Amino acid sequence: MFNNKRYLSRGVNETIPIELQLFMWERIDQLSEPRDYLQIFNLEQVGSMQSITHRSEEPEYQKVYLLPSEKPITQKIYVIDDDDHSTMLLATEY
Repeated sequence: MFNNKRYLSRGVNETIPIELQLFMWERIDQLSEPRDYLQIFNLEQVGSMQSITHRSEEPEYQKVYLLPSEKPITQKIYVIDDDDHSTMLLATEY
């Protein structure tokens, strides 16, 4: 899973900095197999830090990252793999 063409929704492209997009793709790439077809990232501001909670349901997984950020973002992002391609989109676009 997630070893195919990758796409971004318009919302992700317009609101999520490229550094965070790449960070999320890298987190997925570093997961051991098997991977859930749905990866969820919750982005929140924690003080002056960017908090990113990465989780999936099957297998159950959760890890929190704190990154320095000048402009932390609050957003929920889904990354969905359908065996043909992978798409990163805002939860509001689902």
